[in-house]
Amino acid sequence: MSLNFDLSAEQAMIRDMAREFADEVVAPGAGERDKTGKFPLDIIRQMGELGFFGIPFSEEYGGMGGDTVSYALAVEEISRADASLGITLAAHCSIGMGPVYYFGTHEQKQRWLPGAARGEYLASFGLTEPGAGSDSAATKSTAVRDGDAWVLNGSKQYITNAAYCGFIVCTAVTEPGKGHKGISAFILPNPSDGFTVGPGYEKMGLHASDTRPLYFDNVRIPAENLLGNPGEGFKQFMVTLDGGRISIGAMAVGIAQASLDAALKYAKEREQFGRPISQFQAIQFKLADMAMEVELARTMVLKAAWLKDQGRPFLREGAMAKLFASEVATRAANQAIQIHGGAGYMEDFPVSRYWRDAKLTEIGEGTSEVQRIVIAKQLGC
Repeated sequence: MSLNFDLSAEQAMIRDMAREFADEVVAPGAGERDKTGKFPLDIIRQMGELGFFGIPFSEEYGGMGGDTVSYALAVEEISRADASLGITLAAHCSIGMGPVYYFGTHEQKQRWLPGAARGEYLASFGLTEPGAGSDSAATKSTAVRDGDAWVLNGSKQYITNAAYCGFIVCTAVTEPGKGHKGISAFILPNPSDGFTVGPGYEKMGLHASDTRPLYFDNVRIPAENLLGNPGEGFKQFMVTLDGGRISIGAMAVGIAQASLDAALKYAKEREQFGRPISQFQAIQFKLADMAMEVELARTMVLKAAWLKDQGRPFLREGAMAKLFASEVATRAANQAIQIHGGAGYMEDFPVSRYWRDAKLTEIGEGTSEVQRIVIAKQLGC
């Protein structure tokens, strides 16, 4: 068996396309969007036109027919320029479109995926609730069958892309008393009567991404919008999150790379004691550690993506990739601020944005603590 770290021609092409788009379109306004919180719908439309949202999906349903490796590379490059757009892309594809693609019927896929792949609307994933975070089985939202529909009541929180989505894959308890075996998933069209999207949250970072609560008041969902069979929702979103961790890991690598790039640039330009600070060993060691960890994180993310593409188990590797990359992103951003010194604490430089954005990668798609539990279970603990 050979071991080959080279990208295919198609993978390299997608990476290069994403890098060019990130540098020329995404990066120039990233700082301003961070200050204003403006959601860049114009850029989202361009991403849809260029096919970014369809990378990991088959052409039959409007996708590009690419693989998970290509998708991870694109998420990394977009996140390097602006993590707000990175998480918009990751949430839309991995946990918004993903459940429909993997668990939906042919008719459901035809109905919902092509428009999402073209960027005509975004997709959301309604899982987290006020009392159900890491303990997702504690879902309180309910759905009761009523003739040709399910009637949904409850709420969700911290939902990405909520205000701009065309549909939400939403979980609810359909069989009370059965624990996680009583949870089902539905494709909820937006808009729907009784469905309300709340105001955007004031967040620590990722200011140009859209994050809101959702409220359901006797929302009637057509029976044909049930995803899979009743009681399969928990299993479905666990599989969804396994793949989503790869995209969050890729997002974290992008932030870490941006932190390294900014720190290296500043260290070469900033002079103290008559020479650039990049010539001081204390700074060199920081940069060397950052470069090492970024490369290791990228390799781990791409390994997990490759395993998924091969149809091989990737639960452990996906958790490792997400855990390591997210903590690398936070460390890299923190060191970038330190290398900038007092300037790093000012908003004139992007490194404070990187630090604020990086922290979410240690929380979303399962906290670092949850990832360690997953890895430990895979070790047989």
